[in-house]
Amino acid sequence: MGGSTVKRAFEFGRTYVVRPKGKHQATVVWLHGLGDNGSSWSQLLETLPLPNIKWICPTAPTCPITIFGGFPSTGESCNGVKLMTGTEILLIVMPWEPSEVLMSFESGFDVGELSEDAPDDLEGLDASAAHVANLLSTEPADIKLGVGGFSMGAATALYSATCYALGKYENGNPYPSNLSAVVGLSGWLPCAKTLGNKLGRVEEAARRFASLPILLCHGRGDDVVPFKFGEKSSKALTSNGFQDVTFKAYNGLGHYTIPEEMDEVCSWLTSKLGLEGCSS
Repeated sequence: MGGSTVKRAFEFGRTYVVRPKGKHQATVVWLHGLGDNGSSWSQLLETLPLPNIKWICPTAPTCPITIFGGFPSTGESCNGVKLMTGTEILLIVMPWEPSEVLMSFESGFDVGELSEDAPDDLEGLDASAAHVANLLSTEPADIKLGVGGFSMGAATALYSATCYALGKYENGNPYPSNLSAVVGLSGWLPCAKTLGNKLGRVEEAARRFASLPILLCHGRGDDVVPFKFGEKSSKALTSNGFQDVTFKAYNGLGHYTIPEEMDEVCSWLTSKLGLEGCSS
């Protein structure tokens, strides 16, 4: 039928849950980066001194990524070339042109190119944000809710923050979760250029985005998602009315995390979520 669009099907992978070791006070959905899965982050999060947090680590659906060339893959291997599980793909040298075929990775949404003018995959972002909200929907009413992530996972977390502020997804469906904290490591803010116009049309948005705490961390040596993307994302949030945004820069840090950064995440979450305190 002319003019009709076909919605993509998004099939998410396995979800890993880290139960709180102490009194359950908060639940945070944590989203991995390109080519990774929920397992590796759940193992790291389990070691953090945050006994009052329940962590939910989903695995993103396999999605064709325009920025890379290659045969469809789950992110574990490609045409006999083993890809590093638990890391993102920095460079893949293949004998074919990226325009000929697409490589599929566990990502949640498509990235055509990392540039300020690149179009956002709104359908994929909506699906990922909705999956996060669905994972949080069964948590008890007295539990504080948060979302965080690394790289593409951070982008989804920040997109979820804007959906919360607007009270709806890009497709117009209502956003159901009441977020209390958002964390983004080595990521960027999707739809940054249009955020102001959207927020200005929603009266309740001002109260929500003024009160939502957001932590952004980025390494100055990041050669996958350049530092400027994290810095500009922070400025875009604050210029559009998000009043509780913390931006932390790390000299020499590339596209990975370090104990110093995770210590900052622990301290920040303990403070913003009003947790009873870190364990030793």
